[in-house]
Amino acid sequence: MTKTPIELLRNSAPAARPVIALSEGSDPRVVAGALAAHNSGLTDIILVGPEDEVSSALAAEGISVGAGIEIHDPATSELTEMFAAEFLALRKHKGVDEVKARAAAETPLIYAAMLVRLGQATGTVGGAVHTTGDVVRSAIQVIGMAPDAGMISSFFLMYPPDDAPDNARAMLYSDCGLVIDPSASELANIAETSAASARSLLQVEPKIAMLSFSTKGSARHKAVDKVIEATNTIRAKRPDLEVDGELQFDAAFVPTVGERKSPGSSVAGQANVMIFPNLDAGNIAYKITQRLGGYAAIGPVMQGLAKPANDLSRGCSADDVTQIIAVTVLQAQTAQ
Repeated sequence: MTKTPIELLRNSAPAARPVIALSEGSDPRVVAGALAAHNSGLTDIILVGPEDEVSSALAAEGISVGAGIEIHDPATSELTEMFAAEFLALRKHKGVDEVKARAAAETPLIYAAMLVRLGQATGTVGGAVHTTGDVVRSAIQVIGMAPDAGMISSFFLMYPPDDAPDNARAMLYSDCGLVIDPSASELANIAETSAASARSLLQVEPKIAMLSFSTKGSARHKAVDKVIEATNTIRAKRPDLEVDGELQFDAAFVPTVGERKSPGSSVAGQANVMIFPNLDAGNIAYKITQRLGGYAAIGPVMQGLAKPANDLSRGCSADDVTQIIAVTVLQAQTAQ
C-alpha cells in the first residue's frame, strides 16, 4: 500500500525543521490542521492573519503561542516594510507603486508567499477561504516559476479507501484544478512534471496515461488529435518515461481492458499518472473518484513553482490541511 505524505515524512524526518506559513491563520480548520502537523513533529508553523483573531482561534484549541508556533500579523509585523519593498521591485513594471506594494504586503496571501520567497518559511498553504485564483496568483507573482518548469499546473493525489482490494493503487490526477484547456505542448509539459511529482510524492515509477474519449484511433476528433500530439511530444522528449495514449480511462485503469484495447502496452491497465485533456474532465473525474469511489483526494497541489506553495479546497477539513502541509514539506525536500 502506498504511504500517505504524512507517513512518508514520519519515516524520513528532514535534517532541518521545516516551517510552513498558513495564510489563513484564523480559520479553525487551518489552525486545527496546522497544530496536528506541528504536534506530529512534521513542521513548525506560522499562522498569518490579524493577531487577535489568530490568538482566539488558537485559544479555542487550548493552545497559545510557543515553541514552533508563531503568529504574524501583516498589519503590524516588522517584516512587512521589507516585503513591500520586495513586492515593489517585483511588480513595478506592472504599474505597482509604493502605496500598492504596501497594501499588497499587508494581505495574508502575499505576506505568506514573501516568507517563502525570502527564506523565512519552507512553503506556504492557503485556499481554505480564498479562491484558487487568488492563491495561485499570489504564488506566481511572489515565488515565481522554477527556471525549467515552463508552466504552472496542478494535481491531486488519489488514495484508495481502506477496504479497497489488495491490488488497488494510489494515483496522480492532473490537471484537475488550474489549466483549463491545455494545448498539446502544455499537456506534454503537465505529463512530464507530473511524472516527477509521482516519483517524489507517491514514490512509484510513473506509468503515464494520456486520457481521451478514444483509445488508439477508436474515434476521430480534433480533441483526440491533441492528445495524440501530446503523447508523441513527451515520448520524443522523454523516451525514458513510460507513456501511452490516447487511452480511455478504463483502458488505462483496468488490466483486462487495457490488454484488449492496447495490447503489449506497459501502461494500459496499470497507469498511476492520469493526464486529463482539459479541466472539465480532470475536475469531474477526481470528484467522482472521491465521492463515488471512496478515494481520498489530496490537493490541488501546485507544481512548477520555484518554491512550494499549495492550495486547499474551500470545503477542506482539518485533516486535509495536515495532509497538504506534509505534501508541501515533501516538495521542499525534493527540491533541495
